[in-house]
This record gives sequence, C-alpha cells and structure tokens, in this order.
Amino acid sequence: MKTHLSRFSGKRKPFRSHYQLGVTLIELLVGLSIGLLVIAVAMGALMVSRGVSGTVSDASNIQQQSAYLMRVIGLQLRQAGSLYLNPDPSGASTGFSAMVPVAFETVAPAISGGNDFDPITHTLGAPSGGLSTGYRRYKESVYTAVTDQTIGRNCLGGPTDVATNTDQRVESIFQLSGSELQCQGNGGVAQPIAQNVANFQVRYLVQNNTNPTNLTVQYVAGAAVTDWLTVQAVEVCFVLYGAEAINMPTGGSSTYRDCDGTAIDMTTLAGARNQRMHVTYRNVFQVRSQGLTKAQLLPL
Repeated sequence: MKTHLSRFSGKRKPFRSHYQLGVTLIELLVGLSIGLLVIAVAMGALMVSRGVSGTVSDASNIQQQSAYLMRVIGLQLRQAGSLYLNPDPSGASTGFSAMVPVAFETVAPAISGGNDFDPITHTLGAPSGGLSTGYRRYKESVYTAVTDQTIGRNCLGGPTDVATNTDQRVESIFQLSGSELQCQGNGGVAQPIAQNVANFQVRYLVQNNTNPTNLTVQYVAGAAVTDWLTVQAVEVCFVLYGAEAINMPTGGSSTYRDCDGTAIDMTTLAGARNQRMHVTYRNVFQVRSQGLTKAQLLPL
C-alpha cells in the first residue's frame, strides 16, 4: 500500500483509490417494479376519470337535446289551431276604433298553388305514428319592416316571407326515422332535429262530450282520434340514449322505463344502444284551440 507524508505531522498515511459504485440487478428490478406499479395506478385513475367525464358529458348532451326538442315541439303545439283575428272584416271602418267589428277568420282557401288552412283538419294529425301541427299563417305590421311580415315559423324556421310564398298554413311534421327525429314542413325536405332517439310516442287527451253534464278527458292514440277538435292537449314522450358505453351492473339498476311504462334492461340492448345511458322525457302541451267546438269553427 502506498503512503504519503502528512503536511503537518510528517507521518505517512495510507492512500486509497476512489471507485464509482453502481446498483445491483436486484435494486434495478425493484426500481422498475415500483415505477411500473405507479404507472399502472395512474393509468387506472386516468381511465376512471375519463369514464366519469364521458358519462357526465353524455348526460349533459342528452339534457340539452331534450330541452331543445321540447322547446321546438311545444312551440308548434301551443300554436296549433290558432286563427287570424281580422280587425275589420267588413271594411266598414269608423271614426271610433272601439266600434270597428272584428272576427276570427277560420278557413283560408289556397292561393296560387299554396296550401290552405282549415282548423278542423289541419290543427293536429298523426302521420305514420308521428305528429303534425298546423295554424293560420298571416302577415302583420312589424316596426322593423316597411311591409307586413309573417311572424309564425314551422319547426325548420320556414316559410320565409317571399313574394312566391302563398301558403295559408304553417305546418310542422315530426316523425321518427331510424334513430333520428326528423321534421318537415311547408313542402320542405325532412331534416333531422335530434339524434340517438330510441322512441317517440304521442298520445292525445280527448274530451268526451257524450254527457254534457259530465265531461271527461282520456288518453288515446292517434289512430283512435275520430274528431281532432275534441283534443284538448297532447302528450309527447321520447327516449334519448348516449354515445358513451357504460359498465353497467346487471339487474334492476340497469333498467329504464320506456314511454309505455315497459322496463327495459340497457345491458340487453343490441347495436349502438347497448350499455348506453337511456333517459325518458315526457311533457303535456295544451292546444291553443281548446274549447272550440266544430260549430264555432265552421265558416258562416
């Protein structure tokens, strides 16, 4: 062993070489195992977080779509059967505005190939299990325009105020096509207004006038309605489903109630609906022409 003299005492001290020491194979394997375990835990937490985020996003999208559908359908149903109030049907204007006669115009004949309006036949309908609504289209003064404008619009935002548009009726037709709820109106092409629709059903609250002293209202399907003027309100029900697959447990916790009250297990559904969130929405809309009898609507 080499020795060297101490600077202060003159004594020789042993000389030691400095070696760079590494980790053993066991230590390396332990470190890799801990690292892989941390990554596995992080990935699991990330997948759980993504699943929760997807479910929340799915629920939010379903809520927004249902609110939009109810708003569009409700707007048309609340207007269904509405008439035009002619402020001066006889054309005999007087100096005192309160003395001018007014009257509701019921039937509006077609003009130059446009559609007509008859509240007896055009207020409500049930084409192929869907729903159709109609109300009188007329023009009125609008302070932002020089000429009279039509305020009423169907479910697609038409018809527009152009010189060639002579429709007397604003109509909207809602029908389920596959998984899309489509809308059509005033001769336009049907367009989807909602996707991922599992069911769309309409029931009508019909007033029974058989006994005038004991009027009753009952739910009937569209095919059973014999007189649309007796319909007091319309119940709309639809089922929307999400786009994210959810790991659902089997049993009662994975079922939902369809529009007809049937319990359906979401884990047994096929195709794009399997393991998807399903939500049923239902609302009742009163028809504007409630209480009008056929005799009151017939033209004089």
